[in-house]
Amino acid sequence: MSKISGSEAIQMLVEGNKRFASGNLAVKDLGQERRDELVTKGQKPFAAVLTCSDSRVPPELLFDQALGDIFVIRNAGNVVDPVTLGSVEYAVEHLGTPIVVVLGHEKCGAVQATVGGGEAPGSIAAIVNKIKPSLHKAEQTGAKGSALCEATCDENIKSAIADLEKSPIIEHFIKDGKVKVIGAKYYLSSGKVIFDV
Repeated sequence: MSKISGSEAIQMLVEGNKRFASGNLAVKDLGQERRDELVTKGQKPFAAVLTCSDSRVPPELLFDQALGDIFVIRNAGNVVDPVTLGSVEYAVEHLGTPIVVVLGHEKCGAVQATVGGGEAPGSIAAIVNKIKPSLHKAEQTGAKGSALCEATCDENIKSAIADLEKSPIIEHFIKDGKVKVIGAKYYLSSGKVIFDV
């Protein structure tokens, strides 16, 4: 893929999501020739997407993209830890992706577990502890129940963006106008992604 701008990359994601949500998917080249090209010429994804591990949220499908189009980083709750940050930095610095999307989704189990409280077993506690500050911000709105979960999800997206923008590498590329970091939220039933959460 030739070098495109962040705005063009966003438009490609928006158009791809419209195709996905409508069920009118593009034909994709998944054949041997395309796979060989990705081996010999390397990957040149036009976007990096940090999203949740939830099996209902596969970015390549939601944005109707093919092999080599999106650099995907996934973990429960789409939180930023050192490994996640390093992966995004790699996409920005080495692969030249002009857009980084933090993609949260409605009814996120990691967010629901955080809002529900109680003790999180094992390393799940690390995820819950990362989301807790977003819960505290959402609680200040007075939201309750499922509205509190969704408000926490929205705050968690914003928190992840803030964490990414603290990276000296990413900050440098933002200042040079070479990358944009934006938030988006996926709605499970409609299949739609809403940008700029």
